[in-house]
Amino acid sequence: MSVYTERPWLSQYRAGVPADIIPEFPHALAMFQGSVAKDPARPFIHYFDRTLTMGEVDRLSDALACALAARGLAKGDRIAAYLQNVPQFVLTMLAAWKLGAIMVSVNPMLRHKEVALILDDSGAKALVTLESLYHEVAAEVLPDTAVKIVLTTSELEFLDGPLPALLKGHERRACAGAEDLVTLLKSFDGKYPPAIAIDGGDVALLTYTSGTTGPPKGAMNLHRNIVYNTQVYREWMSLDAKDVILGVAPLFHVTGLIACITSAMLCCPLVLYFRFDVATTAELVEKYRVTFVVASITVFIALMNSEDAKTRDFSSLKKVYSGGAPVAPATVEAYQKQFGAYIHNIYGMTETTSPTHAVPFGADAPVDPATGALSVGVPVCGAVVRIVDDEGKELPVGEIGELVSGGPMVVPGYWEKPEESKLAFEERGIHTGDVGFMDAKGYFYIVDRKKDLIIASGYKVWPREVEDVLYTHPDVRECAVVGVADAYRGETVKAFVSLKPGANTTGPAIVEYCKGLMAAYKRPHEVEIVDELPKTASGKIMRRELRK
Repeated sequence: MSVYTERPWLSQYRAGVPADIIPEFPHALAMFQGSVAKDPARPFIHYFDRTLTMGEVDRLSDALACALAARGLAKGDRIAAYLQNVPQFVLTMLAAWKLGAIMVSVNPMLRHKEVALILDDSGAKALVTLESLYHEVAAEVLPDTAVKIVLTTSELEFLDGPLPALLKGHERRACAGAEDLVTLLKSFDGKYPPAIAIDGGDVALLTYTSGTTGPPKGAMNLHRNIVYNTQVYREWMSLDAKDVILGVAPLFHVTGLIACITSAMLCCPLVLYFRFDVATTAELVEKYRVTFVVASITVFIALMNSEDAKTRDFSSLKKVYSGGAPVAPATVEAYQKQFGAYIHNIYGMTETTSPTHAVPFGADAPVDPATGALSVGVPVCGAVVRIVDDEGKELPVGEIGELVSGGPMVVPGYWEKPEESKLAFEERGIHTGDVGFMDAKGYFYIVDRKKDLIIASGYKVWPREVEDVLYTHPDVRECAVVGVADAYRGETVKAFVSLKPGANTTGPAIVEYCKGLMAAYKRPHEVEIVDELPKTASGKIMRRELRK
């Protein structure tokens, strides 16, 4: 074990949490099967007004697995899910596992070239997608891929009661060359797929990296990776049958897959509602008395700026976590003042099957006085984390270097990319590309992405530090800082800022605000006001797009 996980201080944050979880289940499907056997009537998915029980989802996923098997799908094949946050996503994942197949999660925001890349890279033989995405993207892409089986479905399925406001205007669309998923479920209802031997070392999911620094790569999330970190969520956040999970994180993303779907399999119900919408989020938090959420900070910023959220009861939502993008201390303070709940930081990667660090529930994360960074927490159960320099030498407390994360949650590599895997992974973990340090109490801080460092007049500037200052401005809603070419300084700092509703401050006014709050070489020399900042579906602001 690393020195970072052996320190005595850790015990105070892990009260009742095992230092290293012994997986209860041999593979991820066994978690679901165990819950079905225990209580088939337990609510599993709330989709708007409709509730699907564990037993219903088991029966439906059996039918889908049988339909796919009848069309030639077998163990090891890849089945792509190009879907929003709908019940069919969960059914597809379970059906794939029941066949011993691998589910490939595809971001529904991706367009033609991007979808083609993932389908080609994964070698997917089947695609399950929404009717709208089939017409907009998939139909044009599919002829040049290995996909032979296409099932389409709609966000209008699995509804009860009146049409939700979020789905008004949505229509069913016939899809030539594809089969209807729900029709197949009815055809194979009551049938059972053949028994398949699954091992913890089998690949369960291909989750593609967000592509913030280059072409996406398929992380091979093993069944044992998923089992382990699902249990981490249960133990670390004290999840049990009394909890309700808000499925606001995109299900295609590793956070949605583990914090939402598999945690719900193991513990408690999951609330799904197609895609993020502020008014719908607020309504369903109140309706289902949601207790737990992991979301990007942009979700919480949107709620703070929403009149709909101000009229709803958020008192049940106490287990609040944010990951995927930097969190400014000022935002945490503002959210707690408005909603009465503290936003706990959580940190992980696609390649670590979600978390390696988290702020213990009930604890406030410290803020580093030198950089202003809010801590991402302490290592979760079993995580082994080192800070290293460019030569791989382990650095002492307080020194800034790259985080190398190891433990049973780390994937073995990237799908069919041995060279990229060799560069990113070593025997003791993955080089995260995130730069940070550990303080004397064992809390970790992420200063920034290694590739985002700005060198201005020979001085190092981490965008995150500048952004945290910008977030203290009362009119700033979101911001991002990048380096731009400068004939005199080599590089200089430029900020892109979106404003809160009703704000009318200017770029020069924000530049003036920053004077006296940071060193001259760190201050933005230009601030551009924009309506929205470009983001990945998981909420990460894409600095790469801003540099263009």
